[in-house]
Amino acid sequence: MRLKNQTAIITGGSGSIGRATAKRFLNEGAEGILLVDQDASALKNVVKSLESDRIKTFTADVSKARDTEKYIEKAIREFGRIDIFFLNAGIEGVVKPLSEYPEDIYDKVMAVNAKSVWLGMKYAFPHMKKHGGSIIINSSVAGLQGTPEVMAYVTSKHAVIGSMRVAALEGAPHNIRVNTIHPSPVDNRMMRSLEEGFSPGAGGDAKQNFEKMIPLGRYAENDEIAELVLFLASDESKFITGSTYVIDGGMTS
Repeated sequence: MRLKNQTAIITGGSGSIGRATAKRFLNEGAEGILLVDQDASALKNVVKSLESDRIKTFTADVSKARDTEKYIEKAIREFGRIDIFFLNAGIEGVVKPLSEYPEDIYDKVMAVNAKSVWLGMKYAFPHMKKHGGSIIINSSVAGLQGTPEVMAYVTSKHAVIGSMRVAALEGAPHNIRVNTIHPSPVDNRMMRSLEEGFSPGAGGDAKQNFEKMIPLGRYAENDEIAELVLFLASDESKFITGSTYVIDGGMTS
């Protein structure tokens, strides 16, 4: 019961990592969890699969200030406080050379992956300052190194490290801890999309190429990412802030 009496918000709540994390939080005794996502029907499916009255949902565009303010308000109404905030929402964009990358998609990726992190903290901080808490930002190994033809994704995942470091310093006097996690490819929908982008019609070949880059020889599982998030959410990491946590099977070694 590592999260007994704790409340949490998870953005990107209908995705594979969001769902796995919510399940792990429930198993560890979380008192209430607000799942936030733009896809209302997908959120309903997650709630149905988790079968818990401790799960609440909110449909929002996390890149919009008003939507962000509303989902933070929803969490406060439902739970009275925010102890854990997993900023997990993200999109991959397209696979294109930088000189051909569409401006509108670049802007969208930056808004969802980077701006939403700032907005989430902007509206959560005033509430979390009252009692402290843990903020975990989902970056990527792409936030630590370059990958050709995914300019927007790589840029956005680097950007959130800067956001984390500012927030960690501003949050420390209030016992708000802020850290980033950096997964290698994870076996989920986003990687299917990227595999197809890198090798149209032959996504399996792209998957094999990615796996060859990982010393442990495989993609991460969604549950494995959730375990790291749980550690950073719990009191087991109570003296950890401003850190980048790599979970990549040795990919960046």
